[in-house]
Amino acid sequence: MSDLFTQLDASTESKPLPVRVSDTTQDNPWPVAMLSEKFASVVNSWPAAWVTGQIQQINARRPGQVYMTIRDNNPAVNVQMDCVFFGPPAYEAAKYSQGDLVVLHGKANIYQARTSLSFRADQIHHVGTGGIKEQIEMLRKKLKGEGLFDTERKIELPHFPHKIGLVVAPGARAEGDVITNARLRWPSMEFAVKHVHVQGPSCPPEVVRAIAELDADTTVDVIIVARGGGAFEDLIGFSDESVVRAVAAATTPVVSAIGHEDDWTLIDLVADLRASTPTDAAKRVVPDVREELDLVAQTRARMMESLTRKVEVERQRLAAYANRPSLTHPQTIIDKPLQFVRDARMRMNTAMNFTIADASSSIEKLHATLTALSPQSTLDRGYAVVQNANGTVVDTASALHHADTVTVTLKTGKIDAAVTAVHE
Repeated sequence: MSDLFTQLDASTESKPLPVRVSDTTQDNPWPVAMLSEKFASVVNSWPAAWVTGQIQQINARRPGQVYMTIRDNNPAVNVQMDCVFFGPPAYEAAKYSQGDLVVLHGKANIYQARTSLSFRADQIHHVGTGGIKEQIEMLRKKLKGEGLFDTERKIELPHFPHKIGLVVAPGARAEGDVITNARLRWPSMEFAVKHVHVQGPSCPPEVVRAIAELDADTTVDVIIVARGGGAFEDLIGFSDESVVRAVAAATTPVVSAIGHEDDWTLIDLVADLRASTPTDAAKRVVPDVREELDLVAQTRARMMESLTRKVEVERQRLAAYANRPSLTHPQTIIDKPLQFVRDARMRMNTAMNFTIADASSSIEKLHATLTALSPQSTLDRGYAVVQNANGTVVDTASALHHADTVTVTLKTGKIDAAVTAVHE
């Protein structure tokens, strides 16, 4: 091999290089660097120009450098151009975004390391919003006015879906990203996959039909519409009005996973959940079985701890009840009432004795009074009581007449007598 390179070097050195491109031959070609330099010298001689177009892609990640792709603003013309900005123009270009319609000033430029042609711009001016983006913005305002993007319309995703409907391009990386990541999180997850075109004129009707079919499938719990990243124009199928209305009409929750995090389409606004990437959609739709098992284990542990604590509290309460005197010495329950009855009986006896003694004393006094006032006491002293025939006590002699019968009551016994004489 080294001998071959030596021969090639020797043959090259032995022949002078052609001056003009038309003089090059198979045996005497120009080196790549020389041809690139010739291209650069020709391109550098071209005059500066003004050019207008729509920003299709822009990369302003490095300070002082902006790389931009602009395309013809006529959607029917699929022509684009790479543009570069360095220094102060780059800081101005960094203010722009995808979809802006701009006018640039600059010159054609050859990057000799790769012999790549680009437009090195030194000025940029804003003209307006590109036609496609402007149409999408008008549609966005229209659909928003109808309430299709309202939060109240969005359907909550099921926490444990059993089957996921997936709308994706055939053989797309997005399909593998969703299925692989979903089954890593929940191995038994089922899928109903609908393959569709994800760009071009066939995209909207196929996506609408796929969403309708999956929505009609009662076994599908959630629908994911997924696509990898791409240029703004590649994603416009997902901003089509029919696609947006199909998502809004679906009774099954719909998740949009179109492009990368910086990409956007109208389906993102109407979807019940917007995922930044297909992988993110799988992670947000499907729970992690390990996390759920850990949650179940933690919940069971908390339940067992709570149950054990309650059982221990009740055990301590029962032990306290068992040690109470009312259970260890049941008779103590009636000790107080019994003592109360005893005390009450004692107080009642005392009260009764006092009452009886008081009554006896009163009776004695009344007896003595009655005895003192009793006619019998008078009779006992030798006096007698005279009563006429009617039983009336005779206290004056004039109340009697001769021959009246009277009854004389003595200390003991009575005497019936007749009045023989009355002395007044």
